[in-house]
Amino acid sequence: MTLAETRIEKDTFMAVDTAEASLFTESSVNHTPTLSEVVHASGTTFILALFVTLSGKPCAKLVPIQAVKQLEEDGVGFAGYAAGHMGQEPKDSDLIAIPDVSSFTPLPFIKPGLAIVHCDPHVDGKPWPFAPRIILKEQLRKAADLGMTVNVGAEIEYFLVNRVDGELVTADRSDTSTNPCYDARDVTRMYDHLTEVSDAMNALGWGNYANDHEDGNGQFEQNFDYADAMTTADRVITLRYLLSVIAEKRGMQATFMPKPFTTRTGTGLHMHLSLWNEAGAVFPDADDEQGLGISSTAYAFVAGILDHACALQGLIAPTVNSYKRTGATATASGATWSPRYATYGGNDRTHYLRIPDKNRVELRGGDGSANPYLAAAGAIAAGLDGVRRNLHPGKPGSGDSPSDMLPMTLLHAMDALESDPVVTGALDVAGPGVAEYFAKLKREEFFAWHNTVSSWEIDHYLTAF
Repeated sequence: MTLAETRIEKDTFMAVDTAEASLFTESSVNHTPTLSEVVHASGTTFILALFVTLSGKPCAKLVPIQAVKQLEEDGVGFAGYAAGHMGQEPKDSDLIAIPDVSSFTPLPFIKPGLAIVHCDPHVDGKPWPFAPRIILKEQLRKAADLGMTVNVGAEIEYFLVNRVDGELVTADRSDTSTNPCYDARDVTRMYDHLTEVSDAMNALGWGNYANDHEDGNGQFEQNFDYADAMTTADRVITLRYLLSVIAEKRGMQATFMPKPFTTRTGTGLHMHLSLWNEAGAVFPDADDEQGLGISSTAYAFVAGILDHACALQGLIAPTVNSYKRTGATATASGATWSPRYATYGGNDRTHYLRIPDKNRVELRGGDGSANPYLAAAGAIAAGLDGVRRNLHPGKPGSGDSPSDMLPMTLLHAMDALESDPVVTGALDVAGPGVAEYFAKLKREEFFAWHNTVSSWEIDHYLTAF
């Protein structure tokens, strides 16, 4: 399929053709298109009905168009225990994934006729509280109770790699310079991959506005416009899928692992957050005495995130490997770009929270292993706690206070998470037991790693005594 055909197919979904536009406009001003309607209007033949686990694994069943009515009315069933990390045991009732038609996304550039629809898992007819998308949905309802909506932008970083004889190597063997960030030659060698991904995002109407080489050899970032928090979280999951599949077509592997190489910059998932109400954007304030141009509500939001930063790290940096990134002391380029202290500042990338302009705050502590639904839910809960309590973060920090230091390991992060009622409340927002279950999983992950003998230990201890 050519790019022009892809755009035509996407345009058909976005606006439908003239003959079928009545499905969406003439029948009723308030008519919401059904899944069956958008599937048939877009030329879809197969649908990936998808949800993600607490660990961020995408799970899906491939549903033919002939069964779209059944998918729409009854959902599709999964053995939750087999999916993994969904709070279930083998004896439990199936997870029933109920599609959210607003998330329907045609993917003809991957396979002709293919589409994704993100789903909300239910059990025994009720939303399942261990489902990340349900958790974010409930957190957004809490924001709505305060008269707020939340917009989020996400920066997707990743490495393109291969495994050769058990060793992880850069897919582009010519990408070897000591200062590769923004290098035009490195970008050009990956032109086919980067432009295919960019064309896909633009065909979907996401507004891809930049594609660049990041600070590590083999590391890239591709950006798209911000949207409401749920839409952005869905798009992060969809884009990870697209990046993986498109890379595999060219014999490469896209990895979102936070720190795949010891001496290279790690992979972040930076989130840009802003609050809105009926009057518009809440953050800007031209009379801000501290000179950042933001309102008292914005400062309270910042203060809330800082107040809960250590616990929040358990959600936005949720793996053992995450703390190889935040704990890095040096990289080949000379900078880690990963905050170690819970501080904030203006347009300064050394801080945990960067305020690049009056409209938003950038949370820089998250990494590529973060589940976008949980990351957004946790950050929103922390920020809104600051708003409710009318906190103030004080003057912009210098970034070197020991009292502001973030957790050193996943185990420390779980200790902080379990002792923080706001962050545990963000996980338990749709039902109890999720935070306890999540912390247990992550402690098991930490000790599984801790109990594994590494090559570092062999090198240091084999003949040391």
